[in-house]
Amino acid sequence: MSGNSQFAYYFQLAVRSFKRNKVLTALMVLAIALGIGAAMTTLTVFYVLSGDPLPGHSQNIFHPRMDPRSMSGYVPGAEPYDDMTRYDAETLLREARGDRQAMMSNGNVAVEPRRGNMAPFSQDSRLTSADFFAMFKVPFKYGTPWTREDDERRARVAVIGTDLNDRLFGGGNSVGKSLWLDGAEFRVIGVIDHWNPQPNFYDLTMQHGFGVAEQLFVPFLTSRDVDISPQGSIDCWGNSTSDEKEGNHSINASCAWLQYWVELDTPQKAADYRRYLENYVSQQRASGRYARPSPPKLENVMQWLDYKRVVPSDVRLQMWLAFGFLAVCLLNTVGLLLAKFLRRSGEIGVRRALGATRRAIFAQCLVEAGTIGLAGGALGLLLAQLGLWAVHQQQVSYAALARLDSTMLLTTFALAIVASVLAGLLPAWRACQVTPAIQLKSQ
Repeated sequence: MSGNSQFAYYFQLAVRSFKRNKVLTALMVLAIALGIGAAMTTLTVFYVLSGDPLPGHSQNIFHPRMDPRSMSGYVPGAEPYDDMTRYDAETLLREARGDRQAMMSNGNVAVEPRRGNMAPFSQDSRLTSADFFAMFKVPFKYGTPWTREDDERRARVAVIGTDLNDRLFGGGNSVGKSLWLDGAEFRVIGVIDHWNPQPNFYDLTMQHGFGVAEQLFVPFLTSRDVDISPQGSIDCWGNSTSDEKEGNHSINASCAWLQYWVELDTPQKAADYRRYLENYVSQQRASGRYARPSPPKLENVMQWLDYKRVVPSDVRLQMWLAFGFLAVCLLNTVGLLLAKFLRRSGEIGVRRALGATRRAIFAQCLVEAGTIGLAGGALGLLLAQLGLWAVHQQQVSYAALARLDSTMLLTTFALAIVASVLAGLLPAWRACQVTPAIQLKSQ
């Protein structure tokens, strides 16, 4: 008998067995389903939160960190600060030692529509530099991003997202149209297609790293000319010097509030950039700007996310608890399968007497266990969907992201079948140890 024929035969035997022991079968399917449902709910949330926001490219994008703070409150071995001062960010941007580099901050802008009866509204924005779009692989629907020359001449240009484009211009090609922001006129030069990397790695102060990406992007230096208000965290120290207009956001202020990213497409370039940062910090320390002896750090996207512990600790705990619950469900399934197979000792003895090998009995039992797992996986999938619906109802920033994709869908069934087969190993081994002579004599 061929392998496919054997499998089909064993599957038929499994279905017949299920019909003879409906209650016991239902209990095993339910046990598997409950464990799979709980495990896949938490695993899906963990999978979404710990994913790579720039697949295939994140290893080339780096976040440099330096510590310009005063010695007040210094602890030996302390990590450098997450954000940069405006002085440091503009200096690194000007010296341009990376393939691409971008400085940025979150902003809040008053958008003033000049059509219909649409009232002005507040819009989250990203105040950044030209390389932001190419470095982060931002897709464009219409137009292009601004250039480094636009940064230098402080051009009043803007890039908008497709949602904002739909709201202001009805979704058409709005390149060249005027946009009024905080009372100043800007020209739209590009419209971004749907783009929302998760987590929002480039600025983890945004909704704790998860949420909706900004829909409005303007040149950073231009934003200083028109007084667009930066948002997000700011940390000042010492006797901060600043001009009256800019306050703590001026280039001379001893305040860290800007995010900075650099693209380095080879390990050698990354090593060279680390040396560049070390030399820069040494120069700043010699000039008296830096006081702390903390060495600079340079982390790629995934290293940065790991350092910031973007995945909430309660999500990790819930996942391990859910897999512990799955293990308990499997132990119950082992007991039920053991009881079921041993109850059929007489049937197994007859099969052995008629020439069935122990290997054939073992395979038959594993096929039956796998079939139970398949049924449990189908029910577990429904329970996982119910669990993810419950996650959506929570007031957490990542709630809307929790959904089963094709990878998680396949993982659900693979986990269910593998778990049930593992649960069936001991019962199947015990079943194939049945001695035909003893069973036939007792019949």
